[in-house]
Amino acid sequence: MSCSDEVALLTGPQLTIVIPAHNERANLELLLPALKQILARMGLQAEIFVVTRDHHDGTAEVASHWDVTHLVQTQPGYGGALLAGFAEAAAPYVLTIDADLSHRPTVIESLWAARSDAEVIIASRYIPGGSAEMGRLRRVLSPMLNLIYRRLLALDVQDLSSGFRLYRRDILDRLPVAARDFDFLEEILIRIVANGWSVREVPFHYMTRGSGRSNVRLLKFGWAYLRTFLRMWRLRNSIESADYDYRAFDSPIWLQRYWQRTRYRIVTGYLETTTGILDIGSGSSRIIVDLPEAVALDISEAKLRWLRSRHRLLVRASLERLPFPEQAFSAVISSEVIEHVPDIPENFAEIWRVLRPGGVFILGTPDYDRWVWRTLEWFYERLIPGGYVSEHVTHYTRESLVARLGGLGWQVLEVQYVGFGEMILKLRKPI
Repeated sequence: MSCSDEVALLTGPQLTIVIPAHNERANLELLLPALKQILARMGLQAEIFVVTRDHHDGTAEVASHWDVTHLVQTQPGYGGALLAGFAEAAAPYVLTIDADLSHRPTVIESLWAARSDAEVIIASRYIPGGSAEMGRLRRVLSPMLNLIYRRLLALDVQDLSSGFRLYRRDILDRLPVAARDFDFLEEILIRIVANGWSVREVPFHYMTRGSGRSNVRLLKFGWAYLRTFLRMWRLRNSIESADYDYRAFDSPIWLQRYWQRTRYRIVTGYLETTTGILDIGSGSSRIIVDLPEAVALDISEAKLRWLRSRHRLLVRASLERLPFPEQAFSAVISSEVIEHVPDIPENFAEIWRVLRPGGVFILGTPDYDRWVWRTLEWFYERLIPGGYVSEHVTHYTRESLVARLGGLGWQVLEVQYVGFGEMILKLRKPI
């Protein structure tokens, strides 16, 4: 048992279980005692919430009989039921399970055992060891839906639509989920991944439901999934996604892939050392991942969180106040950063301060004197409104930037372009 689990045991429940239910009285009569039996066997202190749309389907009486809490959701749909349970959760972990007996409680033991491996643990039908009993139509539609989301949104998750999950509760408060139907499951998971949190799947066997009929309405279901897919596509292809730069290196979109790989080639080619490197605004780029001895500095908590399992030297700070002593580095990289911050003297002064005499400064930023870059921004802003375009608060040109840096004492050694639009400069601090 972890330290946090021991504290939770002394002060309150270790686990909150949220069960969305609509006309599931007969199934709950079997599910609730089975849950209690499993929890007792595991020695877990848990609170159980059964969430319904109203008071009139008999659920409240079943909940009262088995001494669990009945909640009435204030927002519509399956997602609204989960949100009602999340809002009341007091435990450090939240388990979601369907009321129709398709999720057998014994799997909770596997989910709980894996809780330290990731922020979200999914009971998955589609990894080795998993399986599903479904009707003919669902056997086609469910894998197809998961394949489309997984491939087009570049997600390393096999079963995005499984509602049998264990969440770390503290991450649920940070997610502005818009979906309210069954597509809530995909959106919340994608937002978790976009925030740099990790996901693990454990296999389980999905059973046919117990009594009653499914609450899924196919036409409404499909329309909701399409709208959510479009919103999540914009998110996954914006800088809000913690892993955006890393994924873009192998993007199926040629322009993204070309841009990332060309930038990688130029920046790494400018380096004269593999140690003593600071990457300011490292993000999730392949550059920092492939420089294991470099220090990754970024203002984004999500990007650094994503990097945790891929890089060991991480610092959260901003450009204008670098938390390092003078002359600490032999090379500094700042790629696609200075256009995001106001043009103030402290920015270049801080880089000068932490760089050793004779050290190399590699600086990348858009050249707003080039029509190629202005055209790309025009199209990108219309394709993904609210993307990075609005965050470019300072517009540099090659002529103005070279003159500025030269006036500050930097020696400009070389300038190369990515796609005739992004300039990458190699500079040296004089000895």
